[in-house]
Amino acid sequence: MEISTGIENGALVASVTGRIDGTNAKQFEDDLMAKISEHSSKVVLDLEGLAYISSAGLRAILLIAKNLNQADSELLICSLSPSVDEIFRVSGFDRIISTFSSRNKALESLS
Repeated sequence: MEISTGIENGALVASVTGRIDGTNAKQFEDDLMAKISEHSSKVVLDLEGLAYISSAGLRAILLIAKNLNQADSELLICSLSPSVDEIFRVSGFDRIISTFSSRNKALESLS
């Protein structure tokens, strides 16, 4: 798993590639929360390069979203692959966290 970050339209955009599972979910959560603490902005999580996410990964995303919500910010998720999108729909995450088909659509929703 790799995370790359940048600022776009005032939001922290984090792109994740690889897999998020029980072996690295805590590292993912810690790494992303460290990046978020450096920027007090909304966060767009681009999962285009994510091949797989386990329940541990979903839990990490939920905790990140909860922390952002408590800080009066929000987490948007975009560019889900078909397999990851199915996991989000089956688990109900698409009803908890705003998801978008592309990074541009997620960033446009922040305006």
